[in-house]
Amino acid sequence: MKIDEIKTIVKLMSEHDLTEFKIEAEEMRLCIKRGATEGVSVIAAPQVVHSSIPAAPAVSAPATVESTKSAVAVNTIDAPIVGTFYRSPSPDTPSFVKPGDKVQPDSVVCIIEAMKVMNEIKAEKSGVIKEILVENSSPVEYGQPLFVIE
Repeated sequence: MKIDEIKTIVKLMSEHDLTEFKIEAEEMRLCIKRGATEGVSVIAAPQVVHSSIPAAPAVSAPATVESTKSAVAVNTIDAPIVGTFYRSPSPDTPSFVKPGDKVQPDSVVCIIEAMKVMNEIKAEKSGVIKEILVENSSPVEYGQPLFVIE
């Protein structure tokens, strides 16, 4: 087996989060293991965390429940991709939508630029835009709320 083939295997293991790879043939045997020292540190970390967590869940759990309730009450249009958010097709044109505008599922509400491609984002819901949550020309993540819609 050539070194380039082994490098490819290691790369694939990393990309797919595999910790062990074995192959056996008549002329060779290959076993690659990775992350052995990482496993020890990961095991040690939860032991430390467990000793400090008992007080935290009592405080964190109710806050999470409250956050979930408020998230359910708010209807949003979320970013379907990662990229840069633009409110209008160009700097000298008006925004696609502004608070108070009515939108339909096929209404374009913004553009997200990803890898030099301008992607028109549609509302996919009917309603009224209540709030724009992202500044123009800001980076956005997948699933990030962009607009509050009622």
